[in-house]
Amino acid sequence: MKNDLLLRALSGEPTERPPVWMMRQAGRYLPEYRVLREKYGFFERCRIPELACEITLQPVDIIGVDAAILFSDILVVPQAMGMEVQLIESKGPILPDPIKTQKDLQRITIPDIHDKLQYVFDAVALIKKELNDRVPLIGFAGAPWTLLCYMVQGKGSKTFDEARAFCYTQPELAHQILYMITETTIAYLKGQIKAGADVVQIFDSWGGLLGPEDFENISLQYIRRIVKAINGEVPVIIFAKGAWYSLKEMAATGAAGLGIDWCIQPALAREFAGDNITLQGNFDPAKLLSPIPVIKKEVTQMLHAFGNKRYIANLGHGILPNIPVDHAKAFVDTVREWEYSSINAN
Repeated sequence: MKNDLLLRALSGEPTERPPVWMMRQAGRYLPEYRVLREKYGFFERCRIPELACEITLQPVDIIGVDAAILFSDILVVPQAMGMEVQLIESKGPILPDPIKTQKDLQRITIPDIHDKLQYVFDAVALIKKELNDRVPLIGFAGAPWTLLCYMVQGKGSKTFDEARAFCYTQPELAHQILYMITETTIAYLKGQIKAGADVVQIFDSWGGLLGPEDFENISLQYIRRIVKAINGEVPVIIFAKGAWYSLKEMAATGAAGLGIDWCIQPALAREFAGDNITLQGNFDPAKLLSPIPVIKKEVTQMLHAFGNKRYIANLGHGILPNIPVDHAKAFVDTVREWEYSSINAN
C-alpha cells in the first residue's frame, strides 16, 4: 500500500500526520459526479460496477484524500431483504410498504447475499484493481437500528418517532427484524472484505435518537455482534452519530475506530473512549462553507485538540451537497500539510 496512513492509524502505529477522508466524499458536491447523476438513476450508479468505481475514485483523484470509500447506499440491505426502496433526488429515501405488523415480516428474508448484492462485491473488486494500492478502500453498511428506522418509518425523519414507538410497543417483532438485519449485514460486510475492502465502517446515523439504555438494547448489542463476527479480518470503525454517551461501551466492542460528531469536545471523547482506540472526526460539515482561511484555521485547531494519539481527521457527518470543491480541498490539504511535530513545537 503506497499510502497506508489510515491502516496505521487504526492499528495504533505511529504516523507522521493523521490520515484524512470525508464521509460522503464520493458524491453530490463534485461536478464530475453531477454529470453522471444527470445520465443515470441513483441505484443505477450503485449497481453498475464501472459507475460505482468511477464515483468512488473521484475524490481520491480530485481532492487527494487518504482513503477511498465505496460508493453505495445503506439501503441496499433492506432492498436485498425484499423491501422496495426508492431514492428520490433532493427528497431522500422512500420505502412505500413499510413494516408495521408481524404479518409484514413475511415479506422480508435473510437473503443469499451473493444473489442479491453481488454487484456491490463486483464494484469493490474493480475499485481495488483501479486503486492499485494507492490508498485503502473502506466498505460500509448501516447499523441494524438505523436500517430498521427506514424499514418501519418508510421514509426519512429527524426524529423517527414511529420507529422508536414500534420498538417500544412491539419489542419482540422489532428484535426479530434487528436480528435479520444483523445476520444480513454480517454476510454483506464479509462479502465486501472478501472482494477487497481494507476497512469497514458501520453507520448508525440515528443512534443518537436513543437514550443510553435503549441504545444498548436496540442498537449496540447488534453492532457488537457484527464487530465480533468480522473482527480480525479488517479494522472496523463505528460511527454512531449523537451517541457520545456510549463511547466507552462502543470502544469495548473490539472496533479499531470510533467516529464522533462535532457536538462533543475531542478531549471528552478521548476520556470516554480511552487511549486504545482511534478517534475519527469531527469537523462540522457546515463549517466548510466558511471562507478558506477560516477553514484552515479551524481545522488546525481541531488537529491540535485531538493531539498526538490515535486519530483520523474527518467530518462529524457527511459532506453537504453545496460545499465548494476548493473548500473541501482546503480541509484535506490543511490536514495533509500538518505534522504531529507541530504539537511539540508549540
